[in-house]
Amino acid sequence: MNDNLHSLPRRLIELRIEHADLDSLIDRASAERPDDELALRRLKKRRLLLRDQISRLEAELDPPEPA
Repeated sequence: MNDNLHSLPRRLIELRIEHADLDSLIDRASAERPDDELALRRLKKRRLLLRDQISRLEAELDPPEPA
């Protein structure tokens, strides 16, 4: 059971959820506090890092076939 808690597919789902949450947070922050550019940049940077992690995990789980 402990293996399932740390599986790659589970981690991928968690990262996708966190990415979606950040999308919502960025949308709200840009609407409510458009002058807080530093906070928006930090959120967007975090979202990019998550996207990179998601891409790496996706490639690990479903590697491209050789040509």
